[in-house]
Amino acid sequence: MKKMFSLIVLFLFLLSLASAQRRGQVPTERYSDQLTTELNQLMQAALASDYAYKQTAYLCNNIGPRLSGSPQANAAAEYVAAEMRKLGLEAKLEKVMVPHWVRGVETGELVEYKGQAKGTTQKVVLTALGGSVATPKDGITAEVVVVENYDQLEALGREKVAGKIVLYNAKFDRQLAASGRGLEAYSQAVAYRGTGASRAAKLGAVAALNRSAGGAEYRLAHTGSLFYLPDAPKIPGAGIAAEDAELIAYLASQGTVKLHLTLTPQTLPDEVSYNVVADLKGSENPEQVVIVSGHLDSWDLGTGAIDDASGVAAAMQTANLIKQLGFKPKRTIRVIAWMNEENGLMGGRTYAEDHKAEIANHIAAIESDLGASHPLGFHAHATPAALAKLRPASTILQSIGAGLIDVANGSPEADISPLDALGVPTFGLWQDSRTYFDYHHTTADTLDKIVPRELAENAAVMAVLAYAIANLPEPLARK
Repeated sequence: MKKMFSLIVLFLFLLSLASAQRRGQVPTERYSDQLTTELNQLMQAALASDYAYKQTAYLCNNIGPRLSGSPQANAAAEYVAAEMRKLGLEAKLEKVMVPHWVRGVETGELVEYKGQAKGTTQKVVLTALGGSVATPKDGITAEVVVVENYDQLEALGREKVAGKIVLYNAKFDRQLAASGRGLEAYSQAVAYRGTGASRAAKLGAVAALNRSAGGAEYRLAHTGSLFYLPDAPKIPGAGIAAEDAELIAYLASQGTVKLHLTLTPQTLPDEVSYNVVADLKGSENPEQVVIVSGHLDSWDLGTGAIDDASGVAAAMQTANLIKQLGFKPKRTIRVIAWMNEENGLMGGRTYAEDHKAEIANHIAAIESDLGASHPLGFHAHATPAALAKLRPASTILQSIGAGLIDVANGSPEADISPLDALGVPTFGLWQDSRTYFDYHHTTADTLDKIVPRELAENAAVMAVLAYAIANLPEPLARK
């Protein structure tokens, strides 16, 4: 529904833009021959380069998982800063205090159900949700009650929920994702991960499980943050593979099902970590900033290739290409590798606070955080006048099938949302999301899911968009 609304908004915007152009209110933007040539050269250079893929590979394979507060997260920040300095950028590490949650033992087994062979149990595949509290050291054993939504949970009431483990068997809409609306499918399913544990705890549950919010049913458990409500007890929360959610639902329809659950995560004191901030200084208006970015932290199950080493690498590639081609952007292009998007958003929040005095000179913020599949174009939360100035850039990107502009209702990506709230025009790369949530937040988020050509296309979109904004005669209008 959200995407349909966005398409309607885009259609109405184009109609109003055409009408305004006829009345002379919004002039059709024309780029200089030099800028048009340079944008085409940037796009072609991105497609011919493996720099972004090599950077993604190093972050994933050499450094590994990069959960906030971990040694790998800070090693990755040091690495990106060093790579940017090699290109001649002014790079620094800006301090961010981040949550430090660590995963421990996580096991589940069915210990009572109809037809159970004597002396046996059935293991299930699950993983602790980020920020979850622990079970007792030896785990808990309790009956499982299965619901598909919050209405069913509330209908059960405290009498049928107290002392039990609640399983939210909310199915990810695979057909919706297959139609190109993966983000909408994810948004529907992930609602039970966020506050499901607290909603169950209010009725006396001792733990909560949510069916994995993803499309690939290969017995993958999806992690991600849960959010404890202030007016509810804290109980353990875990994601469980779709197949095992179905197994439990099947057995529960026949009678009592009991699960032994052990989770031993810990929340340690906050740690010092860093945003990487690297500037390619503008030749005419260096005080004006165009951000290109991705988030450096990742969940710890996989190696964070599609979420989001690829986004960081696309931002690094933007600077690399401009330096390689010897171009001189009029405004500063700032590469940022955000820290702590996954379980706190402290990188984005801290940056907005620390740079509050400079926000008026932040011309645009771009982020890639929806994988590395073929880009369709970009999402934009900006004024109609600002978008009109970017139409020639989108026309250039049409040659690689990435020339669409989606009008967003708010910030297209999380890390740049604090800047969006301060009026900065924000942009997110619009990727094909049909398979992204198959691997998102799972052990399968690894380098092999990256198609080098498609990653190069994403880098091309980011570089063209950023360089166009950096060289417009006038800054983009603020929202």
